[in-house]
Amino acid sequence: MTPRKLDIESKRAEFEATALPLLQPLYHAARRLADGPDDAEDLVQETCLRAYRTFESFTPGTNCRAWLFTILYSVYINDYRRRQRRGPTISLEDLEGRFQRYVEGSDEGEPAAATPPAEKLGPEVDAALGQLSPEFRAAVVLVDVEGLSYDETAAALGCPVGTVRSRLFRARRLLFGALQRFAVESGFIRGSR
Repeated sequence: MTPRKLDIESKRAEFEATALPLLQPLYHAARRLADGPDDAEDLVQETCLRAYRTFESFTPGTNCRAWLFTILYSVYINDYRRRQRRGPTISLEDLEGRFQRYVEGSDEGEPAAATPPAEKLGPEVDAALGQLSPEFRAAVVLVDVEGLSYDETAAALGCPVGTVRSRLFRARRLLFGALQRFAVESGFIRGSR
């Protein structure tokens, strides 16, 4: 299919009318995929930039939300893979602080700073989501949190619907295991033992 030809003003107006109303759901998904709010904002910004650059390839009348989530996931997974190859980064201030604690003999291997809880989910759920692999996390976020259909999620993730179903099944079991103790302690369910 050949891309549509749009002049700058038409492209901007159509993009603003079609894609920009979907920024909030994009941010919610990005917030659950990314490591923190700043990373989520960067992810949404890069998604919007790529969507705008390639807006001529979007077919009017189709599901813009699914198209944007496809771009969002692509940006996320590419960034994730790039970070995996590069390895962890640490700020100079953190490095100096760790060195100072080491010199003073008080570095006990502090846990990483927790990300603030998301708007709808509690910190326990966010922590459990954070423990999932990116593929599992993306499937859960897109289907269970953002409400995309299996077909839309498969298109966004670039995999068959059966793979989405499999990832969801496995991810939900992992989440169940991770959250079961919290649910019992909080009184949501009775302990089975």
